[in-house]
Amino acid sequence: QVQLDQSGGGLVQPGGSLRLSCAASGLTFSTYSMSWYRQGPGKERELVATISAVDGTINYADSVKGRFTISRDNTRDTVYLQMNSLKPDDTAVYYCKAVSYYNTRQYWGQGTQVTVSS
Repeated sequence: QVQLDQSGGGLVQPGGSLRLSCAASGLTFSTYSMSWYRQGPGKERELVATISAVDGTINYADSVKGRFTISRDNTRDTVYLQMNSLKPDDTAVYYCKAVSYYNTRQYWGQGTQVTVSS
């Protein structure tokens, strides 16, 4: 059974930092591209960052470039999202997603709340 277990959300003041983690089990982690999405209040879910399975290519949404960093540790089957200089607009439920490089399989984490507020 595939599981993506997220941790690290919470309440932070504007300008602060948080690190999200997403630990995978039940799949061959190194063969999955990993992404972080978020869904803010009253908004559609949007892609935040992606790190590919094959060559580690990274892409970011324009709104988080220079502030967020996605990384993966294939020895721990975990993907991270380091979020710095957080803004109130970053408030959302954050989800990790795994997409297989070889087929159409994809899986979602359970979501974790990030609230940026003073």
